[in-house]
Amino acid sequence: MELASKYDPQAVESKWYQYWLDNKLFSSKPDGREPYTVVIPPPNVTGVLHMGHMLNNTIQDILVRRARMEGKNACWVPGTDHASIATEAKVVNRLAQQGIKKTDLTREEFLKHAWDWTHEHGGIILKQLRKLGASCDWDRTAFTMDETRSRAVIHVFCDLYKKGLIYRGVRMVNWDPKAQTALSDEEVIYKDEHSKLYHLKYYVVEKDCQQVDEENVIHKDEKGYYAVVATTRPETIMGDSAMCINPEDKKNTWLKGKHVIVPLVNREIPVIEDTYVDIEFGTGCLKVTPAHDINDHALGLKHGLETIDIFNDNGTISEAAGLYVGMDRMDVRKQISIDLQNAGLMEKIEDYNNKVGFSERTNVPIEPKLSTQWFLKMQHFADIALPPVMNDDIEFYPKKYKNTYRHWLENIKDWCISRQLWWGHRIPAYYFDNAGKKDFVVAETAEEALKLAQEKNANIKAEDLEQESDCLDTWFSSWLWPISLFDGIENPDNEEINYYYPTSDLVTGPDIIFFWVARMIMAGYEYRGKMPFKHVYFTGIVRDKLGRKMSKSLGNSPDPLDLIDKFGADGVRMGMMLSAPAGNDILFDESLCEQGRNFNNKIWNAFRLVKGWETADIEQPKSAEIAVKWFDAKLKEVNEEMQKQFKEYRISEALMTVYKLFWDEFSSWYLEMVKPAYGQPIDQKSYDATLRFFDALLKMLHPFMPFITEELWQHIYDRKDGESIMREKLEMPAPTAEEQKLTADIDAVKQIIAGVRTVRNQKNIAQKEQLSLQVVGKNDFEAFNEVTLKMANLDKIEVIAEKSADASSFMVGTDEFAVPLGDLIDVAAEIEKAEAQLKHLEGFLMGVRKKLSNENFVAHAPEKVVALERKKESDSVEKIAALKATIEELKKK
Repeated sequence: MELASKYDPQAVESKWYQYWLDNKLFSSKPDGREPYTVVIPPPNVTGVLHMGHMLNNTIQDILVRRARMEGKNACWVPGTDHASIATEAKVVNRLAQQGIKKTDLTREEFLKHAWDWTHEHGGIILKQLRKLGASCDWDRTAFTMDETRSRAVIHVFCDLYKKGLIYRGVRMVNWDPKAQTALSDEEVIYKDEHSKLYHLKYYVVEKDCQQVDEENVIHKDEKGYYAVVATTRPETIMGDSAMCINPEDKKNTWLKGKHVIVPLVNREIPVIEDTYVDIEFGTGCLKVTPAHDINDHALGLKHGLETIDIFNDNGTISEAAGLYVGMDRMDVRKQISIDLQNAGLMEKIEDYNNKVGFSERTNVPIEPKLSTQWFLKMQHFADIALPPVMNDDIEFYPKKYKNTYRHWLENIKDWCISRQLWWGHRIPAYYFDNAGKKDFVVAETAEEALKLAQEKNANIKAEDLEQESDCLDTWFSSWLWPISLFDGIENPDNEEINYYYPTSDLVTGPDIIFFWVARMIMAGYEYRGKMPFKHVYFTGIVRDKLGRKMSKSLGNSPDPLDLIDKFGADGVRMGMMLSAPAGNDILFDESLCEQGRNFNNKIWNAFRLVKGWETADIEQPKSAEIAVKWFDAKLKEVNEEMQKQFKEYRISEALMTVYKLFWDEFSSWYLEMVKPAYGQPIDQKSYDATLRFFDALLKMLHPFMPFITEELWQHIYDRKDGESIMREKLEMPAPTAEEQKLTADIDAVKQIIAGVRTVRNQKNIAQKEQLSLQVVGKNDFEAFNEVTLKMANLDKIEVIAEKSADASSFMVGTDEFAVPLGDLIDVAAEIEKAEAQLKHLEGFLMGVRKKLSNENFVAHAPEKVVALERKKESDSVEKIAALKATIEELKKK
């Protein structure tokens, strides 16, 4: 195969990805090797690739490809998540465009539309990941609602119910009025809001006014005595059941035992006392709405208050409110404010900053709502999931997330696992009428449910059973992911689960540490008695170069596929990883992808250069012999460093290490050391060594840049069909002490060569002009003279007691080197350059002295500032004297 003159990523990437697929190079079956298992964080089935996916899956692919090359049986399992809320919302929206309401359809009809949508859009993101080079075992692709995963979910629900860990009850939940479903606490995102604080007048009822202590009354007008309640949510006053004061609040003592009238609503409510009320907030008077606030609900239960639910499921006002029925809650807030002011019931309105909970999925403000839901008791799971992370049985990278994890588990709340949706795993509870009372059983199948129901009531028939309409929270399926992917729930002793579990590395974002990571750990110990993974690598958030989180709404997120088309997948992968230290946010700049593309071109051109050399049966030059020994040692040194970096999950640093090895050490130094003179052949020994080094470098680079490395590796030697760099092992011993000394010595030699090159640049001496090098005293690097002669283009290196008068010198460590210049420099040009520097310095000195001659400056400026100016003066005087001496010397030549 002939290598093209320019690297064309599109042609190379499509060719090799198909080759990998055709030869089943990603597939894995249990065997005698050490397994290396990674499960993909399942993206939403209807999602498309974004920059976060790009980062996450690039890191996974790097780890998987490296494990393969270490000889492990690498198994990367792909899959997608059914995403109940997001997918149902998209299906409902598409139906609405067709003039169809969800409520017009039966559950079965709706689910048909949902499956149609899933088949149409599902899997797009997985196809897109192939463009990135993701080496997943695609034959194992799973879906959280496929048959195996669904059976596992239902089995676990029934098992936990039997264990007494799942219960059904009325609780205050987070309600999403747009999706019309309950949410868990973790699905609520709190945002800072610029709100209003409304101060409302609650008048004391007339019969209680006679007992009011006139001296202590704070508020009174022509209508009577009143208390002021400050609230951010005036629309909830229709649900008020009481007003509460702190019994220790002296300013509100006059209200004790009284009743007040809810403004506009005109309902009489009692004033209750509880230390829960913050004396300092607002007026110290709290309106109590038990149906619409978690803390108010607790007060309601404690004081036996009425619960009035004023909201419909969609966030409109219900009949129970008596006012504004059918209006949206946000419209009511605006209208009720106007109506309260018109009725003289608003004391004042002021600006107020507070935090408001929003639905993570639909981005609308959530409503606290009393609702009958299914819950999972979490304390048991927190108890089994906390120690392994704290003890580092499961290791987090970076470690800082251990504290985040611990805080959540130590403050765990029961998990609301039911959702009022049709798309998802339907809860396996079956209701029936049992002697006039509503009863239910929990079973994996309708047939089993009938048997259980008949144990309670022998007269129950199949048609009497009605299955729960709610679905399970999507996370209730994905918390089983590392187990259910290998059918470890229903078949807990099968070959695959015993071989692949626990998995090795999990790569995910810290934003789902509670949703997913913690819960997988819980499920792992509950159902396998061991960890689900050994290490968790937390990626950062991808931000733009201004530090803003990338999003469609800001328009600052590039399309990953466009980037791949422009820079090639290897270029984009490298661009992502150059800015992606574990756990830290990624400041992404497209120029990083350009840097990645340039590196691809560098590798390509270096390979073409080497393959373009002619070989001959000639003796290996001493400079090439040294170069080969040195680079062999350097490879071992860098390989050892990269192994340590991978072990510590410093993946970006590992990439930078191999990047510098190729660009600086191999291309800039090694190839120049062994390169034959123009038109001359290279000796076979050096050529073979160079190809061997290229082979090793491509293996080191392959996990990061799979496509170009495969293409070039196939060109190094004659390969058989089906062979791949992916199956190659990179085995390299650690460097010996002798080799470590060699690399240190060559580093010093490189400084000597750089010193000579600096003299050339400073004195404008062309590279083709041969120079001599003088070593003052003793040459500690004589063994490497052949390399120095070639790389610095020298005719000789001599040891002298004292450098020549016309020499330009430099230091390397404590050794002095000098380059005799003789007639090589352009004296006129050097004089002109020195005189220009002299003129600049004399002008600078004049400015400094002017400042120091200013008595006001010297008297009032800080002592340090004056001292700095005096130092500038003395330094300038010294430099001017030296320049004048140099000019005099030059004029003598």
